[in-house]
Amino acid sequence: MQPPGKRKRTIAAPRRLRCKANVLALRQRMTPQEQYDDAMFDFSRGEFDSAIAKLKAVLAVDPAYFDAQLALGMAHYRKGEYATAIAEGHKAEKLRPKEQLVHTNLSLFYMKSGDKVTAEKHGLQAKIESWREDAAKAKSPGAKTEGDSELAISKPTLQPVKFPSQPWKKKS
Repeated sequence: MQPPGKRKRTIAAPRRLRCKANVLALRQRMTPQEQYDDAMFDFSRGEFDSAIAKLKAVLAVDPAYFDAQLALGMAHYRKGEYATAIAEGHKAEKLRPKEQLVHTNLSLFYMKSGDKVTAEKHGLQAKIESWREDAAKAKSPGAKTEGDSELAISKPTLQPVKFPSQPWKKKS
């Protein structure tokens, strides 16, 4: 028998299960890009375990999703799991072997794990890839130089200002 004015408390487990089922159903309807964005939101808030789980879910649907693979390595790095970060970084390297950011991340991961020689190797590879990218931009037809950017079009052209020859004299 309960005292008057007290309501009987029920266990909320079934409701929690329904909510979790709703969340899972919602995630299944999300596109891989939306799932990736959700994972990156968690990453930005420092919720690395949640981000890792969501990034793995994205990669389960689309194993070739490069950005998710790259972010997964960085999430493990932020947790201090350097060996796992290196493994995930090499998976990203298999997807895009000539990507500068992949080698930059791998250099960082190896440096934190204590392997300075391999870190320097990937750092050099990142630098080479940046040079390669710059050279490709310069060779492409219609490539704009630094002085020929699209924003330069919007700059106003200055008209020459004519000063009177003797401003101190009054006109008659």
